[in-house]
Amino acid sequence: MVAALSARMLRATSVARPLARKYATSVTGYGREVEGFVGAVGNTPLIRLNRLSEELGSNILAKAEFMSPGGSIKDRAALYLVKDAEEKGLIRPGGTVVEGTAGNTGIGLAHVCRSKGYQCVIYMPDTQSQEKIDLLRMLGADVRPVPAVAFDNPQNYNHQAKRYADSLDNAVWTNQFDNTANRNAHILTTGPEIWEQTNGGKLDAFICATGTGGTLAGVARYLTEKSNGKVEAWLADPPGSVLYNLVENGKIERVGNGSITEGIGQGRVTSNLKPDLELLSGAIHVPDSASINMVYRLLHEEGLYVGASSALNVWAAAELAKKKGKGSTVVTVLCDGAYR
Repeated sequence: MVAALSARMLRATSVARPLARKYATSVTGYGREVEGFVGAVGNTPLIRLNRLSEELGSNILAKAEFMSPGGSIKDRAALYLVKDAEEKGLIRPGGTVVEGTAGNTGIGLAHVCRSKGYQCVIYMPDTQSQEKIDLLRMLGADVRPVPAVAFDNPQNYNHQAKRYADSLDNAVWTNQFDNTANRNAHILTTGPEIWEQTNGGKLDAFICATGTGGTLAGVARYLTEKSNGKVEAWLADPPGSVLYNLVENGKIERVGNGSITEGIGQGRVTSNLKPDLELLSGAIHVPDSASINMVYRLLHEEGLYVGASSALNVWAAAELAKKKGKGSTVVTVLCDGAYR
């Protein structure tokens, strides 16, 4: 036990090198006592998808972000968006956090705000389900559904959220799409966790879809720099997004008209994604039919009940493993459970 502990300490110490000094990681061991909700965010298991891996002759590994205390990978972004506002003095005790979100970021923020004593106001399109609205309200958020209009319309829910925050004293609009505290969450936590969980970076590539860009950009930045470019980062993209064409062909042009997946795909390059777009080795376009098929494969073969965006990531990881060849190791994320 002493030898094992010493080995773990040596591995932890080895992180304290130039990159780690640049990105002071917050990876902690499993099984430790943590401080409240915020202390439990992150350090999710990395699951080997056995049936799929055996079929391909590769290792398909997936971060189980549905096991985060708020139920999704967006707990990480929510926590770091609030921490960033605190560190910059943009919010004081008892203040109000405002965001425009139709999904998991709002749920993560509601949890974080409740645990820290802030008010949480969520603007969302009125096309969202009543169940999602009820959940946010149960978590203590003030939910304000507004008509669903395009981003360039001043009445878009994101713009309304910003205006409301600006009208208050002691309030902050967290701006998840263009606030790079989102990206930093994954440089500081998700990337280092994947490195440690793959025995010091024994992986060939990381791939996932992107909405705000935070997860893909942050993990890509950490893993490519930590490995001196040996680990590749790839984009998985649904129909209706412009990013596949941008990465593969250098032009902003949609592929398909839309997708059944929620919270992923983009019509623009966000501030979170922009600094790390050049790090991407390629992109894989994922049809909706492939995502739905993988939802049921993961349920029936792996016992994992995840949503379509998670299934999209896994299908793309499998396609990438085929490109990399037998024996390759590809990591992705299971961003939330199917009940979301």
